[in-house]
Amino acid sequence: MDYLAINRETWNKRTEIHVESDFYDIDGFLSGNCTLNDIELSALGDVTNKTLLHLQCHFGLDTLSWARRGAKVTGVDLSNTAIDKATKFSNQTQLDANFICSDVYSFDDINNQQFDIVFTSYGTICWLPCLKQWAKVIVNSLKKGGTFYIAEFHPCYDLISGYSYFDKNQPDIEEEATYSENAGDETSKVVLWPHAISSVINALIDEGLVIEHVNEFPYSPYNCFEGLTEIENGKFALLHKEHNIPLVFSIKATKPK
Repeated sequence: MDYLAINRETWNKRTEIHVESDFYDIDGFLSGNCTLNDIELSALGDVTNKTLLHLQCHFGLDTLSWARRGAKVTGVDLSNTAIDKATKFSNQTQLDANFICSDVYSFDDINNQQFDIVFTSYGTICWLPCLKQWAKVIVNSLKKGGTFYIAEFHPCYDLISGYSYFDKNQPDIEEEATYSENAGDETSKVVLWPHAISSVINALIDEGLVIEHVNEFPYSPYNCFEGLTEIENGKFALLHKEHNIPLVFSIKATKPK
């Protein structure tokens, strides 16, 4: 099974839907809105003149939001449609950015640059079968003393939705509609792997990164799952037996000098 080809086709289709959605609010972004959330903004702070690699960047709104905050950005995504859109938005906003069409693992073979920051967020690692290889790409892409940061949806949500919390050798293969409000009835095949938080942390440690902190959050900054309730502006929670379940986790790590 060529999971990359299957997922690339799905994300090419999803990109065309997403750029027309209220969920992504392209007009708002083009008029100057920042698409980043307090979770990642507070963790990474001032990025002025820092080089930043955004892995699995979709069509680049978050990447370009980092550029608006002064970073020198490179975005990578396996979807050629998404990269074409990202380049278009870079040109429209006159924000300097480099966008590369590649899956995460293959990027390691073509990249000859090291960055101050490697960033990834929200719905990324479930598309990857091997976290060890993912962590190698991160370490190889970081300068000594550089920072890796991930904000990611918490696997607890998948568990209560009927999927495995723990890693599996075989992926989950589903036919799904996308998560934006304009998805309609069209579905696409997706190939996904579960990853426990301990697996994410250990993959990074095993490749030599030093973990600075691990945080968990009782809300999602996106209303993209079934059953969420807005508890504050831009914060969406889910109760399980009258208690908030964790919906996001984050990890900040450093490559030793």
